[in-house]
Amino acid sequence: MKKEAHKDIREKNQPSAAHHSQLTMQVVDHVRALIASGEVKSGDRLPPERELARKLQISRSSLRSGIGFLSAMGVLKSRHGAGTFVSSGPPALDSNSLSVLGILHGFLPWQMFEARLVLESSIAAIAAERATDEHIAELAEEVAEMYAALEDPQEYLIHDVRFHRTIARAAGNPILGALMETITANLYENRSRTVTNAQDLKESAEMHREIYRAIRSHNPTQARHAMEKHLNLARIAQDAETDAAHAAAEAEAKASAS
Repeated sequence: MKKEAHKDIREKNQPSAAHHSQLTMQVVDHVRALIASGEVKSGDRLPPERELARKLQISRSSLRSGIGFLSAMGVLKSRHGAGTFVSSGPPALDSNSLSVLGILHGFLPWQMFEARLVLESSIAAIAAERATDEHIAELAEEVAEMYAALEDPQEYLIHDVRFHRTIARAAGNPILGALMETITANLYENRSRTVTNAQDLKESAEMHREIYRAIRSHNPTQARHAMEKHLNLARIAQDAETDAAHAAAEAEAKASAS
């Protein structure tokens, strides 16, 4: 009965999830247009949130969802107290990463984790062999940011995704990098709706630190095992987050009906 109830809730939530994705992509498309037109360039600060939300006729929470997606994909970078800036270097957003939300919408969570387990464990091993000092410094920064964001799950998720993207770049294979862009875009979009129910982000941060240390030590076997351990624990954690989200939606539905 519990699984059936969860299925009913998921079906009821599908329109709102689709609407959430649509608003996210509206922000993505607008920022992409600003960059393409030259109105904003690498290092430039985006217009204030209030101005962007008014221009797009969306709520500031919806705007933050889109900005969060772009930050996770490495296109934007937020600086506390200073605003949101266009990242320096080549943008990570292309036609493929823009379409992944629709393409991957029907994939099941267990299928995604199985694909990640196969792909990312090998990528971590390769990254341990090829990572430059710059890649290792970036990984260290993302781990530090994760620890700093333990009380802010949405911010934590951004650095989590950026950490995995950096490992893919460190592997030095553009095909693997493109595959990881698809996976990380889907990962961010899905987890942004459940990560607020995360039970222990500190444990997750510690797993990421283990992976970082293995790559810093240029130990492929250790990096592979650390990534496998992290992903297996992440799957359990995300199942718990999803169950909590379903329970909250069910309680809200009952409260509205009464």
